[in-house]
Amino acid sequence: MWPRLLRHSAAQFGRGPTHEMPHFPNSELFTLTYGALVTQLCKDYENDEEVNKQLDKMGYNIGVRLIEDFLARSTIGRCQDFRETADVIAKVAFKMYLGITPSVTNWSPAGDEFSLILENNPLADFVELPDNHNTLIYSNLLCGVLRGALEMVQMAVDVKFAQDTLRGDNVTEIRMKFIKRIEENLPAGEE
Repeated sequence: MWPRLLRHSAAQFGRGPTHEMPHFPNSELFTLTYGALVTQLCKDYENDEEVNKQLDKMGYNIGVRLIEDFLARSTIGRCQDFRETADVIAKVAFKMYLGITPSVTNWSPAGDEFSLILENNPLADFVELPDNHNTLIYSNLLCGVLRGALEMVQMAVDVKFAQDTLRGDNVTEIRMKFIKRIEENLPAGEE
């Protein structure tokens, strides 16, 4: 059932004819480890919807912790608006952690919703989804990471995959919608 989920060769790991190490030498390890995680979740849960929820939950927990590392390493201050947030996510965060720079596009007229277009999704390298998992959102972890990280900087967002090349779409598209600014709850008497 799962042999097709992960496919790889020595050449894809930077040991091909050129003997060059990839720019991000640990990316393949991360990709394969993530594939093993998704495979195990598919075995543990009865349906794809539960796996999707678990991936989102795991991603959320990662995002809640990852934001501190991101803010420390990037030295980026508070974004002034949702457009600036979108640019920082695409040009700094995705580049820093996944080595890619998605396009920010398809802004809503109100400016509260946009799409991240991933030309290459590193989580989906070496992956073919089996026919019996056509509702699996394989990279749903990314949605949770984005939601969790932004919540820690007082921004509630809805994040979901609109398109995915693993499901036969031409591109991988993550849709993000601003819901509200979260007010900090300070203990009584503190400001």
